[in-house]
Amino acid sequence: EVQLVESGGGLVQAGGSLRLSCAASGFTFDSYSVGWFRQAPGREREGVICISKSDGITYYSDSVKGRFTISSDNAKHTVYLQMNSLKPEDTGVYYCAAEIFEYCSGHEYEYDYWGQGTQVTVSS
Repeated sequence: EVQLVESGGGLVQAGGSLRLSCAASGFTFDSYSVGWFRQAPGREREGVICISKSDGITYYSDSVKGRFTISSDNAKHTVYLQMNSLKPEDTGVYYCAAEIFEYCSGHEYEYDYWGQGTQVTVSS
């Protein structure tokens, strides 16, 4: 069974940090690129950042550049999203997703597998 399981969300004050994890199972993890997406209340889901299977990093959102970074531990089949200097506008449900392409396509419809999401709430 294919699974992507996010964890690490929670409530944090503005300026704080969180590290989200995305644990993958049931597919050949190192053949996929993995992206993080988020959905704020009342808004459409948007791309945040992606790491390709060759560890290239693509930012989908300019608003997180310099604050968020992504890394991958192939041995653990886990991708991490390190979020620093959090702002209230970063609040939302964060999803990880995997796509078979060797690069980050930037298109949600290209992603094959999705996690259930983890809530991140940043208070002002």
